Amino acid sequence: MDLLERLRDAGWRLTPQRRVVAEALQEVGGHLTAEEVYLRARERLPEVSLATVYNALNELAAMGQVLCLATDGAKKYDANAHVPHQHLACVRCGRLADVRARGEDHLRLPAKERRGYELLSVEIVFKGICPDCRARGN
Repeated sequence: MDLLERLRDAGWRLTPQRRVVAEALQEVGGHLTAEEVYLRARERLPEVSLATVYNALNELAAMGQVLCLATDGAKKYDANAHVPHQHLACVRCGRLADVRARGEDHLRLPAKERRGYELLSVEIVFKGICPDCRARGN
């Protein structure tokens, strides 16, 4: 199910501004910063503001429809929130890729280590240097 369908099912009011934000995330299928989403959204709706993009992204993340990933650089947003996966991040250029690691289903935090927290999710980010950065000698 694509992001727009999930948002309709969740009852999210799809204003023109919210629609272009969701479409920008959906069409790339990858990991975008708020500024990248803004630039893509402006191509379709020039009057959309950066503040509106941030507000929509924050709402989508709060609804669990978009993942907000805080890596070493700027926050990136992932529309692939409905499929369990992890991320592989380049520490040089910031590129992110979706990966499905083995054994994650068996990862457990012992009760005494939870310190009273109610666990909602687990984020795993593998870090390395991507092939392009390695080839450039970065």
